[in-house]
Amino acid sequence: MSTNTSLPEQSHFITLTQAVDMTTLYRTNREAILKTAFQGQNILALSETFNRNAFDTLLAEPGCAGLRIYYGMNTDLTVHAIVVAVNSSNEDILPASTSRTTIAATDIVIVEESQRCPEHCPADSVLNTP
Repeated sequence: MSTNTSLPEQSHFITLTQAVDMTTLYRTNREAILKTAFQGQNILALSETFNRNAFDTLLAEPGCAGLRIYYGMNTDLTVHAIVVAVNSSNEDILPASTSRTTIAATDIVIVEESQRCPEHCPADSVLNTP
């Protein structure tokens, strides 16, 4: 992995056409990119929805200059987005104590508990229909 020492200024916006193309390509290939033994188990989500207050809380973290999305996996092998705030030096903003045994649940400002699709899917749109 390369290390970037600052959060670059850039536009993160794409067109609706690009978004449709990308989500269509993902839906078409999401099972095929998995080994056969893992196909058909909804390991890769179609989408994840978060309530606004989760992101407002992250963005309100002192020094927050952006958000980073990590991908994690539950013991059932389903992949989930894990979102943390980052500072202008491109560093994760995490609790001061990073020892697994000393972090209290109330100290953690990390977002993951989404409404994951499949299971909790959004209404049809051009981004999620064939």
